[in-house]
Amino acid sequence: MYNPHSLTATEFIDDQEIQDTLAYAQANKDNLELVNQIIDKTEELKGLSHREAAVLLLCEDRAAQKRIFAQAAKIKQQFYGNRIVMFAPLYLSNYCVNGCTYCPFHFKNKHIPRKKLTQEEIRREVIALQDMGHKRLALETGEDPVNCPIEYVLESIQTIYSIQHKNGAIRRVNVNIAATTVENYRKLKEAGIGTYILFQETYHKEQYERLHPTGPKHDYAYHTEAMDRAMQGGIDDVGIGVLFGLNLYQYDFVGLLMHAEHLEAVHGVGPHTISVPRIRNADDIDASSFTNGISDELFQKIVAILRITVPYTGIIVSTRESQKSREMVLKYGVSQISGGSRTSVGGYAEEEPEEEDSSQFELSDQRSLEEIVNWLLKSGYIPSFCTACYREGRTGDRFMSLVKSGQIANCCHPNALMTLKEYAEDYAGPETKRLALELIAKEVESIPNEKVKAIAKENLHSLDDGRRDFRF
Repeated sequence: MYNPHSLTATEFIDDQEIQDTLAYAQANKDNLELVNQIIDKTEELKGLSHREAAVLLLCEDRAAQKRIFAQAAKIKQQFYGNRIVMFAPLYLSNYCVNGCTYCPFHFKNKHIPRKKLTQEEIRREVIALQDMGHKRLALETGEDPVNCPIEYVLESIQTIYSIQHKNGAIRRVNVNIAATTVENYRKLKEAGIGTYILFQETYHKEQYERLHPTGPKHDYAYHTEAMDRAMQGGIDDVGIGVLFGLNLYQYDFVGLLMHAEHLEAVHGVGPHTISVPRIRNADDIDASSFTNGISDELFQKIVAILRITVPYTGIIVSTRESQKSREMVLKYGVSQISGGSRTSVGGYAEEEPEEEDSSQFELSDQRSLEEIVNWLLKSGYIPSFCTACYREGRTGDRFMSLVKSGQIANCCHPNALMTLKEYAEDYAGPETKRLALELIAKEVESIPNEKVKAIAKENLHSLDDGRRDFRF
């Protein structure tokens, strides 16, 4: 029986509710009166239910789809403006005991080089990332309690935060590791992590178990209930996502929204971020063998409907996606992207030899961070390296209340400009620096609060004198 308030995975992600939702959506996808009522509802900026969103997903009416994209662009602008938060993944280890059929880290893969960074190697990787200009990392590991225990992850976080190189500093470490215990989540919270991220891969229980035939990840309930344990352990911000291509996209789209509704119902806080990765080739993984892939156009539609359904949530698109597909979704919902990424264990400080490639997946966007920043600036976006909310305690329900009220822009806009100025002064090439400074001069004048504008201008001027790390 479907119950969003339940802590049991098969009750808050109830298969029958998903099937009923998809049947309802199929029956009403051409009911344009209902479709337009649902789109009209998004004007309230309070989101949609999973059933309402499913109707829009299945609707193929051109005029309705045009309205959906227009609303997505409008809502994206209202909540996030033209800011795009930048981050990079840092893979600590690819040792893994699971048998996931879509990931080259699976334990049966005997030819991928197995690696685990030492703390000194982590230090070199972090300095290389700082020298690019990054301030925010997402830690990634395989699941292996012997080779990669929680103590190693905690020590690595401490190492990362301790490194100051020139003007560089990693100010926020998000963590994407396997489902674990409340006690371990509490330790991660105490270590000062930002967001805890865990992809569900698919919400279809039988398909999930087929895709994860062996290892701890085979346990659907333990994996699906991980976010509840993380929040019980004190982690305010969690990030969810599915890997599109593993299962029928309609099913996982509904499951993803039901998970968001469950977190809101139980904890009073929905997901801080939603990621929308698509399966890619990697080592012994042939993406074409998975027959549920989605087109770029459908990918764009999914992002747009996610934006109007959960308007308060950040949407992440990584370098799995090409420049072209990232361009398609920035306007309609995406608020965070990675740049200059490596999905191997190591590779930032020194490029991996081809024969030692330990990548988790092939990158579709292989541009450097500066190339991506330059592209964003030319496209009218503000590349933001801001981590202020996390460090000022604006997390969880406090962050969500500011986002939902629209007040977060009073912090985010000036903070984005100040961190972009840092990047321009410390890391950018001449053209990128010129573009950044021109955009900053224009955007600072659009800050509506005169007091905030005056402080932002003063701080921006102080950055010219070598001072760093201003924040609202």
